[in-house]
Amino acid sequence: METAFNKPKFSWQEYFSDKKKGGHRYSTEEFLFKEAREKLFHLRGGRSLLDFGCGAGELLIYYVPNYERIVGADFSSSMLFEAEKKMWQQNYKNIDLILADDETIWEKLSLPFDRITATAVVQYLTPQQIDAFIRHASEYLNEDGKIVFFDIIDPRLYSLWKMGWFSQNFKLWKTLPKTGFGLLRQTSAILKNRPRDIIGDAYSPYFIEQIAIDNGFKMEYVKSMYYEYRYHAILSRN
Repeated sequence: METAFNKPKFSWQEYFSDKKKGGHRYSTEEFLFKEAREKLFHLRGGRSLLDFGCGAGELLIYYVPNYERIVGADFSSSMLFEAEKKMWQQNYKNIDLILADDETIWEKLSLPFDRITATAVVQYLTPQQIDAFIRHASEYLNEDGKIVFFDIIDPRLYSLWKMGWFSQNFKLWKTLPKTGFGLLRQTSAILKNRPRDIIGDAYSPYFIEQIAIDNGFKMEYVKSMYYEYRYHAILSRN
């Protein structure tokens, strides 16, 4: 029987090997700027930042001016190449880009950080990997530091979003006849934490909070401003 703990591991390297853009809702500079400002608000300061899964640097480029020292890490060389071009164009000197995944990143770091963040990354991690990431990150976190997971898919909200629940034109009486057995399949997907038409997994806030508590952290739950079915988990030491 397949469970969340023994399912095949998602191949990050295969899927993202040739990607040059992150999966943001819109790729316009106006939207990315607003999304970055939201995330900077929740990061709330600090002088050093590790952005794991920085991708092509679409948000990272807005983080850099706010920190004295910043490291962007990603396992995709094509993504990092795009991020490097962005940093070079802005002539940023206070950033290092590292090719690494969730296992190898820690051996490539030498100094701790005030903030460690990952955006839309948790869905590609197994529960064991999430636990290991928090455990290793805690070893590279300054005393008052925080770990911030942005844009985790909430299995309770994703199916509602697919039904158009959050749309301004949503009408329940028009939607119900179209759902039928599809609604049953979506409900089953919610219970399995695996929405049927996305890559990776969804995790309830309670599930992430339990892993955080097991590693000595408390968690603040915040709804994502620009993705209705996602949330942020802000972890700080107990």
